Amino acid sequence: MVEKVISMKRTILTVDDSATVRQMVAYALKSAGYDVVEAKNGEDALGRLPSPLSLVITDLNMPVMNGIGLIKALRAHPDARYVPIVVLTTESEAAKKQEARAAGATAWIVKPFRPEQLTAVVQKVLG
Repeated sequence: MVEKVISMKRTILTVDDSATVRQMVAYALKSAGYDVVEAKNGEDALGRLPSPLSLVITDLNMPVMNGIGLIKALRAHPDARYVPIVVLTTESEAAKKQEARAAGATAWIVKPFRPEQLTAVVQKVLG
């Protein structure tokens, strides 16, 4: 018996207070075949959680709810608890990276980024 494999597009939530960064990330991901949902801060992201959700890409420094707050909220959310989270930020301090990892971040990319760098990290994290 041959099983039919159904391929589903993977949905990525990208969170950044900069519309320009959101557009660049969305363009790179859509070009690589992903569906993208955009949010402007952590609170906005929690209100837009797509289902199913494959990955979250978030900035750290945002108004209303920052990236660390979002990561902690996602790790406490039953539908997002195990979803990989990539931090995309201008921060490069080891202490910030450690804080994000302790909160539950999976990977880290420093801005500015190249689209191919972003998609390579996404593909690696998603397996």
